[in-house]
Amino acid sequence: MPPSPFARLRALLADVPAGTAPGAQPIDLALGAPRHPFPAFVMRALTAAADGFGQYPPAAGTPAFRAACAGWLERRYHMPGAIDADTMILPASGTREALFNIAQVITPKAIAGVVPKIALPNPFYQCYAAAALGAGAQPIYLNATAKTGHLPDLTPLTGADLDHIAALYICSPANPQGAAADAAYWTALIKRARAHAIAIVADECYADIYTATPPVGILQAAHGAGLGFAGIITFHSLSKRNNLPGLRSGFAAGDPALISRFAKFRNLAAPQLPLPVMAASIAAWNDDEDAARNRARYAVKFDMAERILAGRFEVNRPDGGFFLWLDVSAMGGGEAAARTLWQRAGIRVLPGGYLSRDTPDGNPGTDYIRVALIGDEDETAHALTRMTEVL
Repeated sequence: MPPSPFARLRALLADVPAGTAPGAQPIDLALGAPRHPFPAFVMRALTAAADGFGQYPPAAGTPAFRAACAGWLERRYHMPGAIDADTMILPASGTREALFNIAQVITPKAIAGVVPKIALPNPFYQCYAAAALGAGAQPIYLNATAKTGHLPDLTPLTGADLDHIAALYICSPANPQGAAADAAYWTALIKRARAHAIAIVADECYADIYTATPPVGILQAAHGAGLGFAGIITFHSLSKRNNLPGLRSGFAAGDPALISRFAKFRNLAAPQLPLPVMAASIAAWNDDEDAARNRARYAVKFDMAERILAGRFEVNRPDGGFFLWLDVSAMGGGEAAARTLWQRAGIRVLPGGYLSRDTPDGNPGTDYIRVALIGDEDETAHALTRMTEVL
């Protein structure tokens, strides 16, 4: 299994004392854990449904839960009537477990010594590699750099390479770079994947956090191009959208045939979403105003970052998500910059190389740090200002 980026960061900083000013506390911008206030109406819905903790919940979710998820998809991606709540939606106990478990469903067993492959963007959310390895597949790392628009590119692979790939994981908006796929990218990717029977596993958990244009979704692109949903499954979560990482609530949506297979697996081996959590989730998915307020808070901090970091670190406002992906090659790369920031400013950031893997073409994250803009405005302004002073 891949080592945890955060375990590696702890080891990197173990011998370095935090260099804060007298009375100041260290600032952790390494972990992508939302710290905005979570919505009070969600807690009210959870409490009102508390009796449901005394019942086993249905693995497929309640009709009301599936309807709320389908309704949000249709509103968010402007495709009324395109989502069948009964055949295209499955609850997930947070999307991490579902992103791991879907690989068990879509990965064939090795035949005649040929090990199936699963393609991943590089850098990537580390769960993807764990999913591939857990399913007995070989991870194939596709470097996602500025040259490729920070999204994976299948074109360098030959037809023979593609024929052995069971699935492609993709994150849009991407973690860590924040790049979002457009309709043309999605359409080309879907067509190429289908030509080689590759399932597309789309992690779109940052879909409602964007700074300008709402990112196009894979189901939206497929529907708009008249391609249907075959071989496509996407994942969404309330963790980032509504600042509810502890609720552990998300869902999968897409190809009815793939959802049916996944439902059979989940009915036997996956965690169920408790009924009160489903009730709270229904309230959240039916409310778009809270997501808009959350998005506005991040927009203020990205405005701040553009102003404070102007002309430094090749800073670019991402299409979505809440991370800065900063080029610190002039400071010795991600590890050196992370140690310096901790030692001289008490600011914890994540070296980009810890989110990616070495390949024959190098490690695309080595020269970067990931900075999570998760704190309040004052903390963010202080941290970014100190970063410019130190680096």
